[in-house]
Amino acid sequence: MPAEAEGQPTLAGLVVGPGQRRGSAAGPDREAPGADADTDAPAVPTLPVAVVAVDSHLAHLDRPFEYAVPADLDDRARPGVRVRVRFAGRIVDGFVVERRTQAEHPGRLAPVLKVVSDEVVLTPHLVRLCREVADHYGGTFADVLRLAVPPRHARAEKAIAASAREASTEAPGGPVHSRSPERPGRTPSTGPTAQPDDAPPGWSPYPAGAALIRRLSAGESPAAAWLAAPDAGSPAGWPAALATAVAAVHGSGRGSIVVLPDHRDIDRLAAALDEAVGADSYVRLTADLGPEQRYRAWLSALRGHVRIVIGSRSAAFAPVDDLGLVAWWDDGDDNLQEPRAPYPHVREVLRRRALLCGAALLVGGYTRTVQVQQWVERGDLPDLRAASVAALAPRVTVAGEGHLAERDAAAAAARMPSVAWRAVKDGLLQGPVLIQVPRRGYLAGLSCERCRTPVRCAACAGPLRLASAGVVAACSWCGRPDAGRPCRECGGSARRSSIVGEARTAEEVGRSFPGSRVVVSRAGKIIPSVPGRPAVVIATPGAEPVAEEGYAATLLLDGWALLDRGGLDAGVEALRRWTAAAALTRAGAPVVLVGVPPHGGLPPVEALVRWDPSWLARRELAERESLGLPPARRTATVTGDPASVALAAEALATGAHGPGLDVLGPLPVEGGPRATDPVHRLVVREGVTAVVPPPAEAPQPGGGSTPGLPRAIQALRAARSLRKAPGELVAQLDPPDLDL
Repeated sequence: MPAEAEGQPTLAGLVVGPGQRRGSAAGPDREAPGADADTDAPAVPTLPVAVVAVDSHLAHLDRPFEYAVPADLDDRARPGVRVRVRFAGRIVDGFVVERRTQAEHPGRLAPVLKVVSDEVVLTPHLVRLCREVADHYGGTFADVLRLAVPPRHARAEKAIAASAREASTEAPGGPVHSRSPERPGRTPSTGPTAQPDDAPPGWSPYPAGAALIRRLSAGESPAAAWLAAPDAGSPAGWPAALATAVAAVHGSGRGSIVVLPDHRDIDRLAAALDEAVGADSYVRLTADLGPEQRYRAWLSALRGHVRIVIGSRSAAFAPVDDLGLVAWWDDGDDNLQEPRAPYPHVREVLRRRALLCGAALLVGGYTRTVQVQQWVERGDLPDLRAASVAALAPRVTVAGEGHLAERDAAAAAARMPSVAWRAVKDGLLQGPVLIQVPRRGYLAGLSCERCRTPVRCAACAGPLRLASAGVVAACSWCGRPDAGRPCRECGGSARRSSIVGEARTAEEVGRSFPGSRVVVSRAGKIIPSVPGRPAVVIATPGAEPVAEEGYAATLLLDGWALLDRGGLDAGVEALRRWTAAAALTRAGAPVVLVGVPPHGGLPPVEALVRWDPSWLARRELAERESLGLPPARRTATVTGDPASVALAAEALATGAHGPGLDVLGPLPVEGGPRATDPVHRLVVREGVTAVVPPPAEAPQPGGGSTPGLPRAIQALRAARSLRKAPGELVAQLDPPDLDL
């Protein structure tokens, strides 16, 4: 990379002209204003400088750059449009974020080469939001911009251009395309208070539900952490409650964004919105729509054709005009965490949107994450819950506990003890029965029959599995068949199943309950719903179908498999998955948890039996605050080849990228099924004295100034980019499931 001049690098496209006056956008042969010129020549732009956010992966150039606006592009190169410019010797895409009268760069500016589209897609609100999200996660503006603005689709633009012009001229109060200004002084207010009004649809179990909806209808912006009561999968449950909130905001003339984890949840909310506001009042924004349909939906929101957007995590950046409500469901679901750098979570994106726009904020779920509980205890979000869940919740039993252990001594060790077998048998007399199995496949793990040591592949040390009955066990990583070598611990050669998947469970249940219909739902083959007639439904976590009128009984098998997962959030995640299945069960119907010790020794089991998820969230948060673990102290992981990680550890530990950081490691980690090179990881967290400031009042579109850990990660990435460091290094703040 060429050396930098004052304020701006001397890249191709930003040529330094000796003798050129500061801020000139003219070339050496351009006549000065006021000189004799051809009357047919284009007028000199009044704002001749365009500030462009360039689509670049270079972390050390995370700031906007100045370009000259040719006279023939003066009317088209408006702030927010896509352009092409020359940058670092290449022609790249970018967005105009500002027009100026004078440049800060002292040399001659390269011109904007082309305006790709006249569509203003990058609004001032999105510029500020993307900058804040980038600074919060230690990323670059360009990385977040790729997540926020979908790729252009020319046919989609042309398909709705005519309708956009018509709406712009006919809409009352001016063109719908004009953006309302941000309302920085208006922040989400305190939560709703209980009132004696009749409860709106979906909110009858909640004393404060009527007040919440009334305040949304009045144009106010309340905020709440909503702990949803179990509803047996009824459309009158959480989908109706969210639709009612969106309809209230819609009636006040404002827009809404609702983010949900998967397409089944989106379908359920869409059905509720059809009744609440009508199918023409909202759009769905999901990745599975395809490029054209997705861009059309995005443009519909941008142009003001609709003011309600529902969808997956990409919908969090939807350009909704006059935003009045941001909401998301099931905060702990992995699908709400972006897998691409800088790995933002929907939670943080929507929280910042609410602060920037003064919108209402509503986060709901059957359980509560530790991060949301921190907001509650800090006073940022009032607690919104049902008055009593006793009449709504199912009846939870732990197999092998208390008097059940005395009546069935083998219950604690059996995969399906007698109490579970009876629950299925009795439930089939009344309707469908749900069996949740933590793992997919047939036999997802094998171990030694004698000593229970897991069997590993002789070639790559991967776990062995059995894909189906009558086949040879093979490695889950490299696919090589089992060599049959003796156990490395005891020398035994016999194998036993250690992890049973949904396919083997279906086989066993079919033999135990002959004549019963068996339905299997798993990732890649998810069944959205089942009728209310008797059937055994076997599902992996997250794939449970909704049953008409709820399930007559639910079994949660192999509970140890969820509790034994590595990671800081293992207990909270286990409760979330159990509760998601149990909440689909009819009120008072049995839910049997199998494969865990007595609940008195395990907080997640205790929280399920009591149906009190907030109790577990409070307990987890208190423990983490005492130990300095996330979210009490922000933490990042840095993963890569040993040499790169070692250099990063040295720079972070010596304070080269900022003081007040604790560096743990590096240590080797399992690289994955096809890893041939060693992989190391270090954990970095803010020190005890580090203070994380609130969001900046007016962050600039390029270059962050966030102190602490995020700034250190930005500096680390920038230093590697500047020196073109070899190897690969992945830095992630707030990893979703930190394994300490």
